[in-house]
Amino acid sequence: MIPSADQIATAAKAAQGKGLPPVHLWNPELSGNIDIRIARDGTWYHEGTPMTRPGLVRLFSTILKREGDAYFLVTPVEKWRIEVEDAPFVAVDFTAAGQGRAQVLTFTTNLGDTATAGEDNPLRVTRDPETDEPSPYVHIRAGLEALIDRKSFYRLVELGAHHDGWFGLWSQNRFFPIMPSEDLDRA
Repeated sequence: MIPSADQIATAAKAAQGKGLPPVHLWNPELSGNIDIRIARDGTWYHEGTPMTRPGLVRLFSTILKREGDAYFLVTPVEKWRIEVEDAPFVAVDFTAAGQGRAQVLTFTTNLGDTATAGEDNPLRVTRDPETDEPSPYVHIRAGLEALIDRKSFYRLVELGAHHDGWFGLWSQNRFFPIMPSEDLDRA
């Protein structure tokens, strides 16, 4: 069961003019599982069918909460577990301002969220153990990450630098390693 329109409207009204709803303050008992899945490409599905109403998907994304490895849609009175294949967001673009250590990387997600890489929103890269394919992520908010899409990652690599034996990226005076410099030299 999807949270009722009244519950979603109440959550949205609580957040009106104040940014995102305070999901970190909402801790109701688990209501159960709901057949909502966020695919690796950022598409939201309900009962196996893509959700085609962008406004509804955006609204749901504002009441998304992560606890450990589990994801939930929460309101002040309900908590529904959903499936997230990889990350709940996809970073589809970024801007870069400045250079070197002073560079600032700001990401935009498929749902319109923005996050500037830095102390509060770190970048990380994992590698598939079988294919060695990188999967880059940026923290968006409250433990929720965005998988950085391929075109953006290629653009980011062009901005990369070497530091202390690593190839990586600077943003807000913080270095985010991507891979050892020696591995890049072999590639």
